[in-house]
This record gives sequence, C-alpha cells and structure tokens, in this order.
Amino acid sequence: MRESLQNKLAVMLLYVLESSGSSPGRQGFFMAVNINGEMEGSIGGGIMEHKFVEMARERLLALSNEPLAADIKKQFHDKVAAKNQSGMICSGEQTILLYRLQEKDIVPVQHIIRSIEQYKNGTLTLSPDGIRFNDAMPEMNFEFTFQSEDSWIYKEKTGYKNQLFIIGGGHCALSLSRLMRSMDFFIRVYDERKKLKTMLENNAAHEKYFINDYYSLKEMIPPGKDHYVVIMTFGYRTDDIALRALLGKGFKYLGLLGSKTKTGKMLKDYRKEGIPGEKLQCIHTPIGLAVKSQTPEEIAVSIAAEIIKVKNEFL
Repeated sequence: MRESLQNKLAVMLLYVLESSGSSPGRQGFFMAVNINGEMEGSIGGGIMEHKFVEMARERLLALSNEPLAADIKKQFHDKVAAKNQSGMICSGEQTILLYRLQEKDIVPVQHIIRSIEQYKNGTLTLSPDGIRFNDAMPEMNFEFTFQSEDSWIYKEKTGYKNQLFIIGGGHCALSLSRLMRSMDFFIRVYDERKKLKTMLENNAAHEKYFINDYYSLKEMIPPGKDHYVVIMTFGYRTDDIALRALLGKGFKYLGLLGSKTKTGKMLKDYRKEGIPGEKLQCIHTPIGLAVKSQTPEEIAVSIAAEIIKVKNEFL
C-alpha cells in the first residue's frame, strides 16, 4: 500500500469494523487493493473477500464517477438472510468499510507505518472524515460506534496488542518465541545465564534481557490485561523465585512449565505458607494443552494453543 501511494496509484482500503459469531473476518482485519488489482491483507477470505476485491477494483476503475464518501456494508454469513448475504455459510456477520485513500491520508498512513516499525502503540481512527492517527494508546483494542452512514467512528490500538514475557531462555523458549512471533505478540525473554547459546540465537524475540536475579522481574514486568507470562527456567529454585516475584500481579495469563510432581509440590508449599488460593488458582500448570508433547517444538505448540485459547475466550 505504501508503494502504491508513493507511485500515486489509486488504493481502496477494506476494513472489518465489527464482527460477531463465527465470522471469518474478525474486527481489525483489513486489506488494501490498488487499481492494478494488487492486494495485501485479508478481510476473511472466501467468496466474500473475492466479491469485495472485485467491487473495490470496479470502483477504482470508475474513479471519475465514484464519490469520495466511505461506504459501510454489513455482511451476513447465512444463505437464509433476507439481504446482504456474503455467500458464505459459516454463520456470524461482519461490517466492512470500503474507503478510497486520498492524498490527505498519506501523512497519517506514513505515521502509522513508522510507529509500527518502531514497535510503538498508537490510535488509528476511521470516520467519514477519513484516517487519523495519534501516538496516544487507547484503553480498548477496538471500539466502533455507528449512528448513521454519516455519523460513525472506529478506533483501534495499533502495533502489538499482546505482550508475551518468557522467563528462561532455553530450547523451549526459543521454539515458543519462533511460534508466537507471527501471532501479534511482542516477545521479551529473560535469563540469568549470560552466554546461553539458545538465548543468543533467539532472533524471534523482540527484546532479550540478561538479568542478575529472577526476583528483579517483580519491577521489570508490569501487570496488564494483554500481558502473558510463561515461566520456564532451568530448575525448581529459579522457577520458584520467578513465580514468587510475579504472583498476583494481574496478568491475562501466567503459566509455569514443569511436571505435575514438581509444580504440585511448589503449589503445596505455597498453600502451607498461607499464600491465598485465589493467587494460586490463576496459575496455568502444568502449562499447555494436554497433547503429550515431548520435544521443545511440541511443547511450544501446546503452550501457544493454551495462550490463544485464553486470549480468545471472551471474543
């Protein structure tokens, strides 16, 4: 899209403003189509996406007769729907914006791209007035308010929406980093071992920290509704230190790698010490979905699946 704008090619932005049910296009999905038919992104795929891509191209080819106003279209994924059938039968619905980018949009688009490249968050705003962007981070990841075709507003937190903190930089951390890199997670890895080979080789993590003591994580990792923490250090003692440092901080997910015997003993000791049960109930352990994983790659898949399950459970 950036190259098309720089080359002054007409571009149509397709954006999923809202979705519900089993809609294949989720809120925040988007794609850009230029007048040559080149495209990036997705609004859900299938016959519906094909239909909208063709619609976008037709409108771009008819530029002289096409109004600049944004167009919002509701799509129902049900063949018995009275109108606005998407052609798909997966159930659910989604609301799609068609907006032809204008010259005034080039600057905010450039600011969005620069912010994302610098791993920063910001606020994208879409409305009948076009595209706006600012560096302030909104409280919500998505917000859509619709009153009429001429009065609506969509806001989205740009950049990485989820933060993954991996405590311990061994083989499992390396595999998990590689897997989660493609899933909209900003990844940080922490380890005490200064020359750990797998830590040095971990190019999938956005940030790596060699720390002196795992208890220092108490000050380094803040609570957050989009923060996911995985503890997988090299032993019982360091797992215990890390978990004590982070217990009860208020994360979306807190997982501890280890056998049932090891983690069971740890939790039993915590209960004897009088640590409240509500603090312990939030710990996912043994970590990951029960798929009898054995290799670091299999363990990473099971952990990633559990994190995604937790992330999406209220969507």
